[in-house]
Parts: sequence; structure tokens; C-alpha cells
Amino acid sequence: MKRFAFKMYLKPGMKAEYKKRHDELWPELEALIRSTGVFDYSIFLDEETNILFGVQKQDGEQSSQDLGGNPIVQKWWAYMADIMETNPDNSPVTIPLDEVFYLK
Repeated sequence: MKRFAFKMYLKPGMKAEYKKRHDELWPELEALIRSTGVFDYSIFLDEETNILFGVQKQDGEQSSQDLGGNPIVQKWWAYMADIMETNPDNSPVTIPLDEVFYLK
């Protein structure tokens, strides 16, 4: 099992909408993410900076960040693009984070 952490950027004032959209996560997107071995996936928000912090566990080599070529993911990116900082292809601006401490 591996852990993967990253940060993204939410546009100001979009916390409630971001939460709503994830509370209504598409079943086909959830199934796709789980099919790669991703589990125990959380996203936290630092409201002072609008930085989203994601962390997920992986059974296997893929993370949710490796699914960008899938049409379901591309549709989700387009759906989320109005409330997040994105790249030209609508993917969220995502910065991987290095683990510097882990207490088992």
C-alpha cells in the first residue's frame, strides 16, 4: 500500500459548491477511481488559503491523478472547472506533496 498526497486550489467562495458536488459524486467516477486500487481518499480545505489538500491510499501503482485520459474524468474536470484553478485541458492545477513524516 502506498499513500499519495497533493494540493489543488479552490476559487474563493466555492466551499459549499465544492462540497455539494463531491457529496453527489458520480457513481461511475467513484467506480473508476476504486478500480485503480485507490481507497481511503480524503480532501481537506484550508479556508485561509483556499488550498485543497488531498490524500489517498493506493493498492497498486496508479493514483486518481493517473486517470486523465478517461472520458469520465475529463467530463468531471469540465464540471469542476468553474470553481477550481485549472490547466488549459480543465484538469485541476495539482501539486504532488512529498511525505516528510508518517506515524504508524
